[in-house]
Amino acid sequence: MAEVSGGRVRLAAVRATPLSVDEVLDAVRDPAAGGTVVFIGSVRAVDDGRSVTRLGYTAHPGAEATLRTVAESVAQRFPAVALAAVHRVGDLAVGDLAVVVAVACPHRGEAFAAARALIDELKTTVPIWKEQVFGDGTTEWVGTP
Repeated sequence: MAEVSGGRVRLAAVRATPLSVDEVLDAVRDPAAGGTVVFIGSVRAVDDGRSVTRLGYTAHPGAEATLRTVAESVAQRFPAVALAAVHRVGDLAVGDLAVVVAVACPHRGEAFAAARALIDELKTTVPIWKEQVFGDGTTEWVGTP
């Protein structure tokens, strides 16, 4: 787990263990923040009308460093007091948490905008790839270069 204390990016990690919403929320708690937004991404049972039985996430060795860079970029563009993001890798079942991000800002509108930017940029920039396994046994890779 990568962590920076005292900075605005309080937690940026890619890990193979189950994620904790409480850990991410605790990382961004700050008395200067009036609004905190948490986004939780979980494995859904259906994608594009097809039954999903499980997912497998694979990450490039530099994924955690890229995640930190993305979070730092968001922190520069928004009045964020604190940011945190954790993404899971490995095999996940339907319902498991895949990603948790949180942003704390002085006001709610800023927190919503920053959290959206953080998750959107994480999904398009951080080299983490998803293999979906469908109910019929077929698979599909998502997010591969």
